[in-house]
Amino acid sequence: MRIGRFDVRIFSDGVFRLDGGAMFGIVPKVLWEKQKPADDRNRIAMDMNCLLIRDADHVVLVETGAGPKLNARQKEIYGIEDPPRLLDELRSLGVRADEVTLVVNTHLHFDHSGGNTYREGERIVPTFPRASYVFQRLEWEDALNANERTRGSYIADDYAPLEAAGRLELVDESVEILNGIRLDRIQGHTRGTQTVRVSDRGETLFFSSDFMPDRHHLPLPWIPAFDLFPLDTLAAKKTILPRAVEERWTVAFTHDRPRFGRITDVEGKLRFDELPG
Repeated sequence: MRIGRFDVRIFSDGVFRLDGGAMFGIVPKVLWEKQKPADDRNRIAMDMNCLLIRDADHVVLVETGAGPKLNARQKEIYGIEDPPRLLDELRSLGVRADEVTLVVNTHLHFDHSGGNTYREGERIVPTFPRASYVFQRLEWEDALNANERTRGSYIADDYAPLEAAGRLELVDESVEILNGIRLDRIQGHTRGTQTVRVSDRGETLFFSSDFMPDRHHLPLPWIPAFDLFPLDTLAAKKTILPRAVEERWTVAFTHDRPRFGRITDVEGKLRFDELPG
């Protein structure tokens, strides 16, 4: 996918599984299971998607998947495939870990930030040693001070060591981290969830983050129970989705099949159509 001067690739770090009822919130199972069939533990399978964004001077990685540090029990609970694909996928695209210049996590839940770091003997070190890691300040603060409601989604080893390594870059609200790459904080899934928008030469790519994790969450009330601020998610969808349709954004999701597509409005119903390639 070309977005102006940017070469953009989407790939999956692997598949994990979450409770289908939790993923679809108030939507009854009789409706959501037609879209996402559940296994015998009521879990649905979802990809952990990453974006690679390159121009002549920068190599930007968005999301790092669940990473290599989970224990056997965690892998069993979430049905996570082993080993993670992240570094192999990057190598297949001609990128070494030390060539990545920026890493963006849309938020710091383990399925988005686990590949930020790895164990080197007794130490936990950055996977991408030359990169700055960019998070929303609110997300960083909430991840470091997780509560009873949020603690299960955060694993401090995925992000806390980055501060001591001098690789941490915190941003507030909306910011253009590079010319043509914009981060926008969208409270909904968490306080500090951010979306990624890549724009150049009249083309725009929108990476939705977990505020809208896949194509099955396009209907306005289809909002995960995981969202801490569901009414804010609803408000964001009402603002962002019409713009994506009108301006013909290319769209990619965090937990859908690793595909690019466009959202269209067909007689009042939103539809995601994959682009060829």
